[in-house]
Amino acid sequence: MSDDLLAAMGITGFGKATKKRQLDPARFDKNKRDEKPIASAAPIKAEQDLLAGPSSPSQKPVEDDDDDDGLGPPPPPQGTNQGNTSDEPEWDPSDQDDDFPLFPITHEIVLKDHTKVVSALALDPSGARIVSGSHDYDCKLWDFGGMDYRCKPFKSWEPSGTYYAYSRLEVSNDGSKFLCISGTTQAKLFDRDGEEQATYIKGDPYIRDMKNTSGHVSELTSCAWHPRDPQQFITSSADSTIRIWDVENKRKQKSVIVVKSKERGARTKVMTCNYSPDGSLISGACVDGALHIWQANSNFVRPSMTIEGAHTKNTETGSLVFSVDGRTILTRGGDNTVKLWDIRAFKKPLVARNDLTTLYPHTNAMFSPDDKYIVTGAGATSKGGRGRLMFLRKDTLEDVKMLEVDSTPVRVFWHSKINQIVTGLSNGQIVVLYSPETSLNGAKLLLNKGPPRKVTVEDMSDALSAPTIITPHALPMFRDMDPGRGTKRKREKDRLDPRKSRRPELPVTGPGRGGRVGASATQHVVQNLVRDTTRDVDPREALLKYAEASEKDPQWTSAWKVNQPKPVFQEMEGEESEEK
Repeated sequence: MSDDLLAAMGITGFGKATKKRQLDPARFDKNKRDEKPIASAAPIKAEQDLLAGPSSPSQKPVEDDDDDDGLGPPPPPQGTNQGNTSDEPEWDPSDQDDDFPLFPITHEIVLKDHTKVVSALALDPSGARIVSGSHDYDCKLWDFGGMDYRCKPFKSWEPSGTYYAYSRLEVSNDGSKFLCISGTTQAKLFDRDGEEQATYIKGDPYIRDMKNTSGHVSELTSCAWHPRDPQQFITSSADSTIRIWDVENKRKQKSVIVVKSKERGARTKVMTCNYSPDGSLISGACVDGALHIWQANSNFVRPSMTIEGAHTKNTETGSLVFSVDGRTILTRGGDNTVKLWDIRAFKKPLVARNDLTTLYPHTNAMFSPDDKYIVTGAGATSKGGRGRLMFLRKDTLEDVKMLEVDSTPVRVFWHSKINQIVTGLSNGQIVVLYSPETSLNGAKLLLNKGPPRKVTVEDMSDALSAPTIITPHALPMFRDMDPGRGTKRKREKDRLDPRKSRRPELPVTGPGRGGRVGASATQHVVQNLVRDTTRDVDPREALLKYAEASEKDPQWTSAWKVNQPKPVFQEMEGEESEEK
């Protein structure tokens, strides 16, 4: 019904209309990066006409049709219809350079809460949460949907105490849990809210054969989830092994891959490991420079493919990533190199780049979602200089874009679903790069909420807006209860709450309940000593209860029973009568 008809009927409205908050169209401008001219990025404009970036909606990403991890808005139809008279504007592919950026790096937000280098970084599959680990002992969880303009994490804790060297954080494919790998020998499993689910066993360091231990005996270096089985993952360690684990079994691994080195001692430190996209291959890079690949369904006696000297000896390879098709491997070495390998011709790299400064051993590189570019971090070339975020072409590893940041980028993650780049810096900051045109949700959710509403007098509590009158002797019905006090029923309810009452930890339950922790001989003796109650029994009564049985069936004195004299005791009748 029209407004005029409603006014004629005497119905002008149903109360005061709620004023809707209008978002500022220019709300993203305050987070726009200040681009500075860089000499090496001069030929970028000429290359954009030839290659469509991951953020460009002119082409579909190289993914399966059933995969929902698309980038940006849905692509428009390739063909143009001259006779189309609809209200929607026509898509002109020639305008893509002006309207849409090649990479989602035009805007940024900075998450500041760590105090030291961010050495581990991961996002869940939906792109809603970030988990980060740093050398300040802390692991933090960030939620884009719950953060405000202050950009603070919703949880921060120390998973491994004073072991600060966080090597890897990996979120499972279903997003329900994540692995935490630190400088200890035990991997830890947490749910998506940061609650610890399991701590996997460590091995026996006195056993020489690594296949006979139940877990790692040296510090962990990396981990990876199986791409198709959410109940399986692998870990690598400095004990020269890669171990395959079942999520439900934390007492022993499923299989062990012992990496043999050609160096003296036949052991080496496995720096990183990963699965192929289909889960059929397991690859690992070692400190001795070797790169190995095993078949996942083999007995792991020897690798299927090996390259000795893939990277410089005694350098720590930061990452090893398979391409989408599973035929190409990208490695980021500690020798300032990025190399691309083809597993079909696994003898020498397809292409290599050796001028990318590596200052931290966990510096990684990864493919873009459309598998056309490579992004990695490079350290400052001089003391006090700025770090660089490098965008390289996959085929030739030539510079496509170089982005300067405040300090050295260590971990880089390009999320395919929200089309945003998250990088952890050496100064403790986490920078989220995005584009308002091609990115979805993520960092954009912070600014979509609008500015915070100003606090008015009506919003303030009574204690701040008006003076409080204390009446301690008033009747209960007129007494104003301050926040620190409560009724008897409220106190009893709080007493039952373990958090409010600060209840201590309960006694050990489960296998250790009752003091029993094993089945050793010492434990058996201790339990029998506890159960022995002979000190509370009268010894005379304990002996006399066997008197009648010994007379009927003498087991030890039956040999001289015939010649045994019979005891004759004097009767005490006189004394008993006198006493009476």
